[in-house]
Amino acid sequence: MQIQLSEHFNYNKLLRFTLPSIIMMVFTSLYSIVDGFFVSNFVGKTPFASVNLIMPFIMIVSSIGFMFGTGGSALVSKSMGEGKSDKAQQFFSLFIYCTMISGTIIAIIGFIFIHPIALLLGAKGVLLDNCVIYGRILLIVLPLYMLQFEFQSFFITISKPQLGLIVTLICGITNIILDALFIAVFSWGLVGAAVATAISILLGGGIPIIYFIKSKNSSLHLTKTKFDGKALLKACINGSSELMSNISTSIVSMLYNFQLIKYIGENGIAAYGVLMYVNMIFISVFIGYATGTAPIISYHYGAKNHTEMKGLLKKSLVIIGIFAISMFVMAELSAKLLAGIFVSYDTNLMTITIRAFRIYSFSFLFASIAIYGSSFFTTLNDGVTSALISFLRSLFFQLAAVLILPILLGVDGIWLSIVIAEFAAALMTAFFIFIKKKKYQY
Repeated sequence: MQIQLSEHFNYNKLLRFTLPSIIMMVFTSLYSIVDGFFVSNFVGKTPFASVNLIMPFIMIVSSIGFMFGTGGSALVSKSMGEGKSDKAQQFFSLFIYCTMISGTIIAIIGFIFIHPIALLLGAKGVLLDNCVIYGRILLIVLPLYMLQFEFQSFFITISKPQLGLIVTLICGITNIILDALFIAVFSWGLVGAAVATAISILLGGGIPIIYFIKSKNSSLHLTKTKFDGKALLKACINGSSELMSNISTSIVSMLYNFQLIKYIGENGIAAYGVLMYVNMIFISVFIGYATGTAPIISYHYGAKNHTEMKGLLKKSLVIIGIFAISMFVMAELSAKLLAGIFVSYDTNLMTITIRAFRIYSFSFLFASIAIYGSSFFTTLNDGVTSALISFLRSLFFQLAAVLILPILLGVDGIWLSIVIAEFAAALMTAFFIFIKKKKYQY
């Protein structure tokens, strides 16, 4: 039986409702990692480093999809909770159309200027050529990449997170099969990896468009709408935390790469790439849960059901706490195995990666608090607080740590930076949750 946003949520129902979102995010991370696995093992560590160098830029320009998905779905869910279904319908269509238009413009500009952008990121020689090739292929499908992330939030809004999971599974399986075919069988190298990812993105963005146009069972449809600057601004403010988080993460990744080139060289970038791939899997559990609970909280906030909101916050803090401890233990126990999947062919690189991961994994103990806290305030339409948490977590604390700690601790300081940043962000998030309690009555 389909669980409705208006229901009372106990632990069992909350986990059942959010599980598709968690699995969806984990699987999205897994099929994103497939490129790294095949490129590293079948093409080489220089192309692998190229992918890791250019991906932060791709993630920056695709972040508008995250913004409209999280910020827009909060506004749509709130309208549904208030009983304004027509208004919710118009908002939904407006956000999708704006993403399509902005994505196309950004893709064209990015395609033209990808070479100087790669140069600014520190790419030279073969590394530069690889960045340009991989980046341009993904930029061709950028609008659909943005929509893919956006639709994941709206599938949850219509109480059908399982549909988002199905789309993600289709895309993931397609990407895995095509990566194996294009890279391992046809030997297309980095081009094969990019084309495989681009095709999976076409499916990820295209299938939901067809669904929201054709489906008669969905509470949201793509339809005619009108421009609403106030709604767009509200969605941008609501989703600014997710936008900030993705942009900041990408900027920080670039700085990490600069520091690693300085202290270790190409091996450092490759090792950091492995950390980022594995980090995507572990962090996606927290993001999936936060995304899954967001429409529930927005709905009850709109319906002024403060008792349910209190229960949701309390249960969520317990659940993400258990997740955090589990992620840390799993990371410590599997460090050698996970590193070996990507770089077992190079003993020195393997040693660097294992040590880095054993230090880095402590960050999983604290990351869940800020991730959930930022999402929680987004659902309350408090985009300013949400953005501030994201800014502190993903940019300010990390930039300060990665610039200062290496001076004191050398290479280990780079790996420890994320741990210190996540701990500081967790403290700030707890502070905001405490001081905002009376205002939102949770």
